[in-house]
Amino acid sequence: MAATKTKSAKKKVKQKYPIVRLYLKANFNNSVITATDLSGKVIAWSSAGRAGFKGTKKSTPFAAQKATEDLLNQLKDFETNVVHLVIDGGGMGRDSFLRAVQASGLQIESIKDVTSFPFGGVRPKPRRRV
Repeated sequence: MAATKTKSAKKKVKQKYPIVRLYLKANFNNSVITATDLSGKVIAWSSAGRAGFKGTKKSTPFAAQKATEDLLNQLKDFETNVVHLVIDGGGMGRDSFLRAVQASGLQIESIKDVTSFPFGGVRPKPRRRV
């Protein structure tokens, strides 16, 4: 008779991230929020679509607020205290994202806006010759 080996299940230990960077990509159609550790590894994310909004409702400030609250609930497991905010894009969810993070009680260490803007513009069409 063969002896059966029983594998002992390893208990997965949640890591603690006391300092986290929150990246907001605020498009005109959606708001995507990503939480990373200081080295850039993604630990949690949320979006307006993941929060249950569809179509044009994803682009509202209320949807961005609910997505932010969803992400902050995920961060409670990681025992996060301090956040650095990086905001990108010109969508309507920017202000509600900031308000939701401030209302959560987390300490905001820095706010950085990395929204790109055109300089110089595109090359104009050549003059028409008749």
